Amino acid sequence: MPELPEVETTLRGIEPWLLGQQIEAVEVRQPKLRWPVAAGVQQLVGQTIRRLSRRAKYILVETDNGTAIWHLGMSGSLRLLADDEPPGKHDHIDWCLANGKILRYHDPRRFGALLWQPAGATENSHLDHLGPEPLSAAFDGAYLYQRSRKKSQAIKQFIMDGKVVVGVGNIYANESLFMAGIRPTTAAGKISKPRYEKLVACIRLVLERAIAQGGTTLKDFVGGDGQPGYFAQELLVYGRAGESCVHCSATLKEIRQGQRATVYCPACQR
Repeated sequence: MPELPEVETTLRGIEPWLLGQQIEAVEVRQPKLRWPVAAGVQQLVGQTIRRLSRRAKYILVETDNGTAIWHLGMSGSLRLLADDEPPGKHDHIDWCLANGKILRYHDPRRFGALLWQPAGATENSHLDHLGPEPLSAAFDGAYLYQRSRKKSQAIKQFIMDGKVVVGVGNIYANESLFMAGIRPTTAAGKISKPRYEKLVACIRLVLERAIAQGGTTLKDFVGGDGQPGYFAQELLVYGRAGESCVHCSATLKEIRQGQRATVYCPACQR
């Protein structure tokens, strides 16, 4: 599933081609995605794209009429193609641009979404409940420490909760906790403020490295240029159960937390 680094990579890949461009047509071949494609997206036709941004795993495309909101779901991708490129079986939506390019949404599992927020709307049920961005100043050790008090929830689930902080998906939670030396099963409320400060620094470092490598491709993800992400080559624990720890040579263990794989070093992480 595309997480924050993959979505940020997609945004950076498409932004130079979309910013300031007029949308000449919107073609929806498959409206049945995670939620039905919003009828309001047809208001994009004739509009100029004023701004692109990311909030959590959503890409926001702003025009004078309103904001289109993309979510890539489990297997979705946005790619820029020539306007004569024929659509494939899983190519569900096209935006035809005045520069002769098409922004094409591809999604085999159809679990992504294209939402619409009219200009002037102040509430959004998909975005309003979200926690701070992990690369922002609002996310720091003091914040995590205060949010975690009296929490018996395991630290891995705690930092993957989008109401606490957005964008720390399973792969990046595994890697950050390993780097910080914190065992994933430790109760969030039992972790000290200094350790939270280290964890925040590690989360930022892991995400920044992943963005620099174009995200992590394990199966489906490609960026706006159709290229895979290369951060998978730098993973220290995720996907390496049974192998040796890069720090101490102990055997990495795998458990399941919330139906997701957790890999950790029993010697380095406590």
